Amino acid sequence: MRSDANIAGPMTEPVPGPRTESAGDGVSRETPPPMDDTPIGRAAQLAVEALGRAGEGLPRPEQTRVMVVANQKGGVGKTTSTVNLAASLALHGARVLVVDLDPQGNASTALGIDHHAEVPSIYDVLVESKPLSDVVQPVPDVEGLFCAPATIDLAGAEIELVSLVARESRLQRAIQAYEQPLDYILIDCPPSLGLLTVNALVAGAEVLIPIQCEYYALEGLGQLLRNVELVRGHLNPTLHVSTILLTMYDGRTRLASQVAEEVRSHFGKEVLRTSIPRSVRISEAPSYGQTVLTYDPGSSGSLSYLEAAREIALRGVGVHYEGQHAHTGGSISQQSNSEGIQ
Repeated sequence: MRSDANIAGPMTEPVPGPRTESAGDGVSRETPPPMDDTPIGRAAQLAVEALGRAGEGLPRPEQTRVMVVANQKGGVGKTTSTVNLAASLALHGARVLVVDLDPQGNASTALGIDHHAEVPSIYDVLVESKPLSDVVQPVPDVEGLFCAPATIDLAGAEIELVSLVARESRLQRAIQAYEQPLDYILIDCPPSLGLLTVNALVAGAEVLIPIQCEYYALEGLGQLLRNVELVRGHLNPTLHVSTILLTMYDGRTRLASQVAEEVRSHFGKEVLRTSIPRSVRISEAPSYGQTVLTYDPGSSGSLSYLEAAREIALRGVGVHYEGQHAHTGGSISQQSNSEGIQ
């Protein structure tokens, strides 16, 4: 169980009276007493802490990591996790592209990207074979973060893709032809297992599954894992489930800790140590066209996503997608099915 204090570290503890700090050049200076006995003061301190951690930078992957964020259950924090992890990685110094494959375009909205019907979008890439570079837009307020938006046209793409040549690998080809250097590509899938999600699974090497800490959290997950296995066996041998992220964690309830324990027992080391708390700030941020990282940098949600992104980045150091990692996906799926996930 994690509390905001655990996430934020010692900065949440009030320090009485003024204190003396070294300015780094042998000169001492006195700082006024911190204001963390007020909500605004505490938020300001957490914001400084969050931005300080973000600026530290992380090791960059040897090759672009293409991560598919998928779960056919709706409302598990899939889009929210995609955009906030992407922003966190960018704030850590990485170059990150978010590919919005959901016709609702929620990831585009959350990143402040215009995605009305006339905007060049990922639909044009998949159906019209337009180059990915023609539709990618920089995300305002977050340097190094980019988005390939979704428009409502994508709703018909499932049907239109059926008759096209190499329908399952059109996104993969577009990504391979994209020449701008990237550290991460995060693909936000629709809450279904149709051709759009299959395109994502063929294009990616890693699958990130957000699981909400609520009743029936694992229901239907077996089908997603079986689909991952099918794609791995027939279309993309490098595909594997690399990351499970626990979302909507409410430390006040016994249910949340029970679900978290169950998920960890099923998936073991693939589950990130960091879980994402239930947070009003996380929910509010998209309505302002922002991620929680820029909307409220000092919130528990912001700090959690920064820490989760750090875990993901550190796990990827020296990763090669062949061999052992390809086998990992199989072991997860077999374990999950044998333990009765439906």
